[in-house]
Amino acid sequence: MMWWNLQQWAEVVERTPLVSIDLVVTNARQEVLLGWRNNKPAQHCWFVPGGVVRKGETLQQAFQRLLLLELGVQVKLARANLFAGVYEHHYPDNFAGTEGVGTHYVVLAHRLNAEQHLPGLGGLNELPKAQHNDYVWMPVAELLNNPQVHEHTKAYFQE
Repeated sequence: MMWWNLQQWAEVVERTPLVSIDLVVTNARQEVLLGWRNNKPAQHCWFVPGGVVRKGETLQQAFQRLLLLELGVQVKLARANLFAGVYEHHYPDNFAGTEGVGTHYVVLAHRLNAEQHLPGLGGLNELPKAQHNDYVWMPVAELLNNPQVHEHTKAYFQE
């Protein structure tokens, strides 16, 4: 069941910036977990997992919900030591495909180490498919040079 009416959500996207959390997950080999996006914006690109903070939801609640929905793990984490910064993402399109309406996110990025922070993280084939239909662990150097990795994901690794 959706937590919003799609028409109302489209109006929100048209009129306001969205607050979101991105999960920048690395492993012991310093590779980054990327998913192939199913949906707009950033459709058909490699992107880090993440999603919007819902109205009335605390940042901790959003963080835990996104860990479950995007990575399939239930872990309670202290967010403070994982915070990586605030980013802005602007897209020319939106989830509904409304002509001339872009999407604007204010992103709270968090860095997590898979082995240290996400012990329940399964294999790539076990990860949820709602937002990403494929996953890969990609070295940072490859990520930065891969034209299929979205520029907003690359920004997490550029000075």
